[in-house]
Amino acid sequence: MTARPVERDEVAPVASARPVVRVGSPTERRNPLSVDLDLMSTRDVLTVINEADRRVPAAVAAVLDEIAETVDLAVAALRGGHRVHYFGAGTSGRLGVLDAAELAPTFNSPRHWFCSHLAGGPEAMWRAVEDAEDDQRGGAAEAAECVRPGDLVVGLAASGRTPYVLGALATSRAQGAGTVLLCANPEAEAAPSVDVFIGVDTGPEVITGSTRMKAGTAQKLVLNTFSTAVMVRLGRVYSNLMIDMVATNAKLRGRMISILMEATGCAEEVCRRALHEADGDLKTALVSLVSGAEVSAARAALARSADQVRDALHLLAS
Repeated sequence: MTARPVERDEVAPVASARPVVRVGSPTERRNPLSVDLDLMSTRDVLTVINEADRRVPAAVAAVLDEIAETVDLAVAALRGGHRVHYFGAGTSGRLGVLDAAELAPTFNSPRHWFCSHLAGGPEAMWRAVEDAEDDQRGGAAEAAECVRPGDLVVGLAASGRTPYVLGALATSRAQGAGTVLLCANPEAEAAPSVDVFIGVDTGPEVITGSTRMKAGTAQKLVLNTFSTAVMVRLGRVYSNLMIDMVATNAKLRGRMISILMEATGCAEEVCRRALHEADGDLKTALVSLVSGAEVSAARAALARSADQVRDALHLLAS
């Protein structure tokens, strides 16, 4: 007898008291292209995975309008003195932690701008914490404790139905925060309950239900795209150069010199001297070199323009 396909989430009766949910998300469906995966050669296994992965960028491209709307909400929140929160579980939650962690060293963004919340807490970064993602009350309680009106909350859930995430989103919305749900289920039932719904259609996984694969790759691409665009809109990029980076090692200190040379066309020694005179502040050195102004004038212009390079250059030019 052929098993009846699951069209929606179903709670199955079991002998024990522990609940069992059969998820109807596309990520849980069987991929017909990989049914013989365990019989394939190593090269063929890799080919099947690679060909499946090629679908991901196109799926992300199909939701760029929704990502753009999310970027605008985040920029408005951060400019208003509020925060962006990621709430997720499992692979989705870990990707949120990773994205938030990389923003401060890359863009020198204040650490409180992006806050990541992972079902099960920090320990869940390294191992699965039993039933953490099913704790809807836990997600709601965590959101109630830290989310404020005007914040933006992004829920990360491959299936689009993770209770911890939905609990956090519902509470956040009730508290006056903007809400976004990012998932790999375009038909998620929670879509109408958020301000922006990003349902990336990555389809069935090569290994059924393993959302660390295509669904996870899609979420990584969306988060990279989203947070990078937010930093661009907030003036933490000049042209396509990182001008707010934190130079914590020799390689990054060398990159600062390279960025100044690229941005200004000046010789290395000139850039080194300008950076030294600016006490290591890349933006100040950049504004000084591009405008021809003294370091003190460049620093004052940046202060008057909320640390925005192009605005500071406009002030000095006028």
